[in-house]
Amino acid sequence: MPAYGGNRRVKGLRREEVALLAGVSVDYYVRMERGSLAGVSDGVLDALASALQLDEAERDHLFHLARRSGSTGGPRRPRAGATVRSTLHQVLDAISAAPAWIGNGCYDVLAMNQLARALYSPVLADLRRPANTARFVYLNPEAARDFFVDYDHIAGAVAAKLRMEAGRDPHDEKLIALVGELSTCSELFRQRWASQDVRLHRSGRKRMHHPIVGRLDLDVESLELPAEPGLYLNVYTAPAGTQTADNLALLASWAATQHTSATGLEARNG
Repeated sequence: MPAYGGNRRVKGLRREEVALLAGVSVDYYVRMERGSLAGVSDGVLDALASALQLDEAERDHLFHLARRSGSTGGPRRPRAGATVRSTLHQVLDAISAAPAWIGNGCYDVLAMNQLARALYSPVLADLRRPANTARFVYLNPEAARDFFVDYDHIAGAVAAKLRMEAGRDPHDEKLIALVGELSTCSELFRQRWASQDVRLHRSGRKRMHHPIVGRLDLDVESLELPAEPGLYLNVYTAPAGTQTADNLALLASWAATQHTSATGLEARNG
């Protein structure tokens, strides 16, 4: 690669170098950098992603931004509804041995099975509905630090996934309001949002400290629901024979006891 100039004031490639690696003119790259993406082909976007060595999430984010700018004329993503179909509630209830819940890209908790309600009891302590894990992480940091063992990692992931969602639909009024609220009330969120990191909803591990059963190291699968664009089914499991599996079984027993007590109280008051 030709050397453009001597000492570098900041890390990273210069515009001329990015344009060379992507196979476009410098003027064309500068227009893209400034947001003029109308007419940019997928091939050019692929070349740009390769030049910048973007990971999968960053590449998807670039394509989302290009589509939303009108460059490819893609349809606007349907907004996820605030209600969950009854059949999906049945699916959640059928998952009896693992916490499972359905949410959207704004981190709203829209539906949960009994074990998920027990697991997320600290999050549900906020009486606003729907409960929102992003608000819990950033607006109730003391409780969130007690609950999430890897709080700093979780906080970064939440901001990165919200930015990814903003790339999918930058005109989503609900998302704009949530980001505005978090930015106004949380210095940490402002810092994480300014980093412009992006991340996909996929799988991973969450380490929690539950107030009833203690430490839980859970494997997480987040599955997008094809029939409900924008909604995700999140299921938490633990390998058999581990301490977490034992603690999860204990949490299920506690949840059943709480449910029985609540049902009995309702019957007496009814």
